[in-house]
Amino acid sequence: MAMMEPLDEAVDHLRGAATGRLLVEYGDFECPYSRRAFREIEIVLGRPGAEVRFAFRHFPLTEIHPHALAASAAAEAAAFQGRFWDMHDLLFHRQKALEDDDLRFYASELELDLQRFDRDRKSPAALERIERDVRSGIESGEVLGTPTLFIDGVVHRGSYDADVLWEALT
Repeated sequence: MAMMEPLDEAVDHLRGAATGRLLVEYGDFECPYSRRAFREIEIVLGRPGAEVRFAFRHFPLTEIHPHALAASAAAEAAAFQGRFWDMHDLLFHRQKALEDDDLRFYASELELDLQRFDRDRKSPAALERIERDVRSGIESGEVLGTPTLFIDGVVHRGSYDADVLWEALT
């Protein structure tokens, strides 16, 4: 049973309960399956009594998704302005519109500083942050595509349907 790199609260993007079971998604903003998993995870996080922490780790499949890396960089640039989750949600909700102009439009919609956003998404810091996630996925030996989910550090090979996830998490 392979394990994933432990959560680093200073680096990983986290939402949900302060304590509780940990659900991690290695995802690609251009992947339709990652989008579906995101929607199911939203349902789980919204359930009453959901003691679940959720972390998203980047795993852009650049060979089949030409906009995935730029979308991840846009999310990281938004993170530098404290808006990672807002951008994360927008990117999945508008997955079919991930061209450069679209990304800038989302940043303006979130009222980000656009000059800083443009600078940050092309910065070594953003790329290094994405590469850290990709590396941790590869090193786990379990992340071969997206989405790949882990529960408390152990890969979850079952369905990512909300009811199945809920059962695995409770």
